[in-house]
Amino acid sequence: MFGMGKSKQVVALDIGSSSVKALELKRTSKGIEVDKLGVELLAPDIVVDGAIVDTGAVSTTIVKVFDDNKIKTRGVATSVSGHSVIVKRLSMASMSEEELLEAIQSEASQHIPFDIAEVNLDHQTLETDPNTGNMDVLLVAAKKDKILNYTNVLSLAGKTAAVVDIDAFALQNAYEFNYEPAENQTVALLNIGASVMNINIVRGRVPLFTRDVSVGGMQYTDSLQKELDLSFEDAERVKMGKSVPGVSDEARLPVLKSVSEIIILEIQKTFDFFKATAPGEHIQKIYIAGGSARVPGLLDLLKQEFSIPVEELNPFRKILYDPNSRHGEIIQEDSPRLAVAVGLALRSFENL
Repeated sequence: MFGMGKSKQVVALDIGSSSVKALELKRTSKGIEVDKLGVELLAPDIVVDGAIVDTGAVSTTIVKVFDDNKIKTRGVATSVSGHSVIVKRLSMASMSEEELLEAIQSEASQHIPFDIAEVNLDHQTLETDPNTGNMDVLLVAAKKDKILNYTNVLSLAGKTAAVVDIDAFALQNAYEFNYEPAENQTVALLNIGASVMNINIVRGRVPLFTRDVSVGGMQYTDSLQKELDLSFEDAERVKMGKSVPGVSDEARLPVLKSVSEIIILEIQKTFDFFKATAPGEHIQKIYIAGGSARVPGLLDLLKQEFSIPVEELNPFRKILYDPNSRHGEIIQEDSPRLAVAVGLALRSFENL
């Protein structure tokens, strides 16, 4: 959203609360292929609720993931989310792009709960309402200190921010490329990270409603640690369905379910608000991504709650990779965690 210049090769760098993911794609005669991919885990409390707390630790991790995977490209596409990011869909009288540039500042001041001088603004014209003749405009604002939080860390690591995107839109980019949605298909894209869940409701390629919620995989880990007296490492393993000595299904499944119900409640609130503000729109399917997409029982609970199809989003559905390579193993083990990175890496093949 806040990119500069024309399309050029970039490395996706998804800085999450639990890990740093770096991904570089290349175009070949066969299509888009994975070129470089690396994932480095972060200790708890280094990135909290989308804010980088320990800049030194994150910059060191970025250098390591680039060096270990022989990534030479310096230009980075990264993304932000959380309370410092506001996305609003506005209905405005039809006007030229020049007029819109002037009008968007005053519109933004009415809809953004921050001082306009403290935010970076971007906008995108979406579609024209055939009934009113008004045009729908997507307004995006991110606090400047939030952007600086990320760009400063990149500078420390010797990288350059070519694009600063929004997590929810990077997720949508991965979805559009891999699924080529029909214009009239309305889906909910869920990215359940360690501490933030991005929800993006999309009709075709048009975002209808976007919300970030401060719930995520760390709540599973915390609950498992407290309820079953586990170490952080063992709780992480149990969360992902792996066996840990002394922990039975009878012990772990109720704990996982209780946290899943909290997450589903937030999704339900979001869907209810969306339905109230967008009459006539119906969510037909849910795609789930993020590091917690494979928590045992979550998909089934979502299907039961919403009575619509629920599917794990496959960000590599139309992206080629060697399954026998090291990055092929990473993809097959946990591809939902890489959805935002894929959406960012695809920015190399469009105008930024």
